[in-house]
Amino acid sequence: MIQESQKLHRLRRLSAAATALAMCVLAGAVARAAEPITIGFGMALTGGLAAGGKTALLAMQIWQDDVNAKGGLLGRPVKLVFYDDQTNPPTVPGIYTKLLDVDKVDVIVSGYGTNMIAPAMPIAIQKDRLFLGLFGLAVNSEFHYPKYFSMLPVGPDPRAAISEGFFEIIKANKDKLGLKTIALAVDDGEATRNTADGARVNLKKAGLNVVYDKTYPPTTTDFTPIIRAIQATNPDVVYFASYPPDSVGLIRTMHEIGLNTKMCCGTMTGPQSTSIKTSLGPMLNGIITFDFWLPAPTLRFPGVMEFLKRYQEQAAGKGVDPLGYYLAPWAYADLQVLGQAVEGAKSLDQDKIADYIRTHTFKTVVGDVEFGEKGEWKKARLMTVQFQNITGTSIDDFRDGKGEVVIRPDQYKAGEPILPYSSIKH
Repeated sequence: MIQESQKLHRLRRLSAAATALAMCVLAGAVARAAEPITIGFGMALTGGLAAGGKTALLAMQIWQDDVNAKGGLLGRPVKLVFYDDQTNPPTVPGIYTKLLDVDKVDVIVSGYGTNMIAPAMPIAIQKDRLFLGLFGLAVNSEFHYPKYFSMLPVGPDPRAAISEGFFEIIKANKDKLGLKTIALAVDDGEATRNTADGARVNLKKAGLNVVYDKTYPPTTTDFTPIIRAIQATNPDVVYFASYPPDSVGLIRTMHEIGLNTKMCCGTMTGPQSTSIKTSLGPMLNGIITFDFWLPAPTLRFPGVMEFLKRYQEQAAGKGVDPLGYYLAPWAYADLQVLGQAVEGAKSLDQDKIADYIRTHTFKTVVGDVEFGEKGEWKKARLMTVQFQNITGTSIDDFRDGKGEVVIRPDQYKAGEPILPYSSIKH
């Protein structure tokens, strides 16, 4: 009897130990399941791209809140892990190395802009990681990396596509205005060199003669010598491939000197942002450039206006774009693609997510998105716009797309270009 009692006691102890172990294992599994899925990136929160970077970050944080309110991804909450890249490309490799090696994030996406995406690409490739780029132009044309995908509607030929509408307008008005010569001034950065390469292809198709074609350092602050040198060549068309800080400097200098040309300005990045619109006001009149989305009736895709309402409510007082038309929907859509791909692949495996992105259509606030070769959009969906009839510098002067008229393509067209440029009241 004593021996049986001892055996029973040992069995109970073993059973209790086994139960405790099982509970620990279960608790560990539950804890791991509850650990957030981390999405890492660098973002321009200071420096020349900070206005756009802060806008993108707020949009991404709204996506994070929306996803978590619905239960997260794969039954786990989502957490953004980010660092300020200071709009300084040399900081980017270190940020992404830290995100992957120290923070051990599950997925990486890019910050805002080609110049910040390009230096992160070698890290993503070296670590064999999925990488989504936000507004990166032709970043993958040299790498051919199969796990890169670009949230930018420039299609399979991005370099040429972004200026194609500008040169279509040149061809349509060539005989009427006598457009024969062109001057190009190009910021010597990754994005702007790419756009200028495409412009040089397009200008040949338009039959223009180049009378000036020079690059300038991204750190340039005095644009007077550039505008004077361009004016000395008396070009019929002036084309700029510029980033936000230099776009502002170029436009102000154009007005100080009085640029005399028939058509301007190509692919200026910056005038699409509300802060730059309100700083320049009527000085923007006559400028032709690109844009990716405006709140026009034909572009109000499901969910986009509801998102913008929430964005604008949260943007107040935060030093971000108060309207958010240029970048906020795209930053939100970028993570919509990632979230749908993770759920669709039912995994955080990088190859499985990449395969899913390559083979599916995504429903986003910027419309349906499909990716093709090199991770670019299968089809381009660009707009060529001209700033027209701007009289003030308040936010209301630009609300609902006011002052920015779509002149190409026909499916989104809202007006005709006003030419020549030098006849327009600024």
